[in-house]
Amino acid sequence: MPKSFDSNLQLPPPLGRNAALFLDFDGTLVGLAPTPEAIEIPPALVSLLSDLSDQLGGALAVVSGRQIDAIDRFLAPLRLPAAGEHGVQRRDAKGRMQEQHAPDLKPILEVANELARVHEGLLVERKHAAVALHYRLAPQLEAVCLDAMSRAVDGRPHLELLHGKFVFEVKPSGVNKGLAIEAFMTEPPFAGRTPFFAGDDTTDESGFAVVQPAGGIAIKVGSGPSLALHRLESPRAVYEWLVQARDMLVTPAPDRTDAPAAPDEQKPEESPRNPG
Repeated sequence: MPKSFDSNLQLPPPLGRNAALFLDFDGTLVGLAPTPEAIEIPPALVSLLSDLSDQLGGALAVVSGRQIDAIDRFLAPLRLPAAGEHGVQRRDAKGRMQEQHAPDLKPILEVANELARVHEGLLVERKHAAVALHYRLAPQLEAVCLDAMSRAVDGRPHLELLHGKFVFEVKPSGVNKGLAIEAFMTEPPFAGRTPFFAGDDTTDESGFAVVQPAGGIAIKVGSGPSLALHRLESPRAVYEWLVQARDMLVTPAPDRTDAPAAPDEQKPEESPRNPG
């Protein structure tokens, strides 16, 4: 279970050149919006991520609940290693795509669509292997959505229900962001590096549970209970932390071998002794 919110959690340390950086998308790199398509991409975010990817030797990946093609569209022309739909899809650093077979989601989709037809403010998002029911525009319907989606997955052990920020999502069982990060960490250029993972939602806790025992840094974005030992208060704070990381990495550390040689130490001239 995530621990209670601790306002004294530390700010994350700077990224080193040996870091492997994993970033959630919504609520971490970009602010949350009323609908998935209404997000605003900070003007310099794409170039910032591109610079960091180069500085980390390509060891930067987006790990999101979104589909990978949606991530690519928002970050175009950048195409980073990515995990989509909480790990159902994964594209490695060489661009090779792995994707789990989509389960039969017709019964789930029918339930979600019927809810959205009856209740104003609900939005149904059909993904490759998942169905998400967003209720950000109708938060008073949380209990109604939970009841209906719980009953929809009842008796279907191959499916599981995730509860994120103003969304209920039905996806295949046995996949999560933590497993996706573990898979990346077995492959170049991520293998052997120190993992950093920043995320804002309950769906990111599986990633925190993988990163911290491996000696890495888990970063909770925003308030709320979390396993993470480090925290940034908002996507804006994440952006500023990434800018700081880029600026530090682009400046080479001082090389003692290149420093000018210190002048030879000379003994101070002895003052003539006063005659006794």
